[in-house]
Amino acid sequence: MSSSMDPNPKVQEDPIREVEEEAEVTTLASFKPSPLLSTASISLSLSHLLLPLKPASSLLSLPSCKLKIPSQISSLSHISLSASSAPSKSSIKSTISAVPLQSPLFSRSRRSPDPSNPFGLRRATVFWFRNDLRLHDNEALSAALNDSLSVLPVYCFDPRDYGKSSSGFDKTGPYRATFLIQSVSDLRRNLQSRGSDLVVRTGKPESVLLELAKAVGAEAVYVHREVTHDEVRAEERIEEVMKEEGIETKYFWGSTLYHIDDLPFKVEDMPSNYGGFRERLQGLEVRKTIKASDQLKGLPAKGDVDVGEIPSLVDLGLSPTATMPQGGKPAANASLVGGETEALQRLQKFAAEYRAQPNKLENFGDNIYGANFSCKISPWLAMGCLSPRFMFDELKKSVNRTISASSGQKRDGPKADNGMNWLMFELLWRDFFRFITKKYSSAKRKVDVAPATACTGALA
Repeated sequence: MSSSMDPNPKVQEDPIREVEEEAEVTTLASFKPSPLLSTASISLSLSHLLLPLKPASSLLSLPSCKLKIPSQISSLSHISLSASSAPSKSSIKSTISAVPLQSPLFSRSRRSPDPSNPFGLRRATVFWFRNDLRLHDNEALSAALNDSLSVLPVYCFDPRDYGKSSSGFDKTGPYRATFLIQSVSDLRRNLQSRGSDLVVRTGKPESVLLELAKAVGAEAVYVHREVTHDEVRAEERIEEVMKEEGIETKYFWGSTLYHIDDLPFKVEDMPSNYGGFRERLQGLEVRKTIKASDQLKGLPAKGDVDVGEIPSLVDLGLSPTATMPQGGKPAANASLVGGETEALQRLQKFAAEYRAQPNKLENFGDNIYGANFSCKISPWLAMGCLSPRFMFDELKKSVNRTISASSGQKRDGPKADNGMNWLMFELLWRDFFRFITKKYSSAKRKVDVAPATACTGALA
């Protein structure tokens, strides 16, 4: 005992503490590593057994248990559709939640040390939903949840996207607006079922997001990047106003089958024709999808933000009569219901039909005319209700199951999955247009290259 302490301290015995310490020591002494954990390394600090009891708040400073388990690698059947996860670019460690009694353990990326925040997590983050109206395979949302103690999901109905264009047409027609409203409503229900909610506003995003970020004390805004000129300009305006307030804007990519960081070339140097683009991507792996969390972070307590109401067609300046049945017949788009829930159901139904009748799609790519020439999932892909990577995974699994079920037959070439390969190429076409749009839509500088073409010639 230190000489600076009272030589005659009054120690009051605590029988409950003695029992607890004895139980802990007994448990640790009798612990025998399981053979299954022979390759795992476990580090556990026992110093707290020798120190006086501290307040509950100080327990957060204790070192966390670290468990390292070797990754398991499983082989896939050799088919033309294949995918694997790309290596992570950031180091992710497991830390203890700041409120251990209210939330489980989460894997979070560490930020720079902050004396007021020992866990390096953002106290609050604003997540801006755009054309990514889904919870599954949402890279930006996953990062926001991992980096923050609380997340405020927001969707903005920008008035600049509605009304008449210079040509006299609706910038957003009634069918698309109806589909969007349904998708936003479904997103709100999915967030609410997981302990969160969706804040909906009608206004310019640069004004709405800044107001909300200041209200909840957000340290950052997380968002997926878009590619068209107007969308890029919106990102620049938001980044400018956030920077003035010291709020970080973090961008992610999540609208294509192949991740932009995995491309074997810079977007500015990509081939300007589809044939060259496809040839350069031969053998490139598709990242694995990110699973939707069952439990999300709650809304920030600060600010007491009202979630708001989802606008109607009338609120957006559109006539609801345009989508009503005419002449006793429903409109052609009446069966398209927006939202992630509907998108996943349609994809599962399509995959099940293929597994039941695999030959139905053998000549799928040749039937380019008529009502049944496609899987009819494009609207959900466009709104981001469905991830192209998730769709790819489902198609790949359908092909694998079909091959394993066809016992006694030899596969001579990719005939059995021609239809699925055709859909894969359609996803690749979609990637081409997204990347080529980004190549030419930069608002900061002009790209001095040849115009994009759809020909399938050699490399540009």
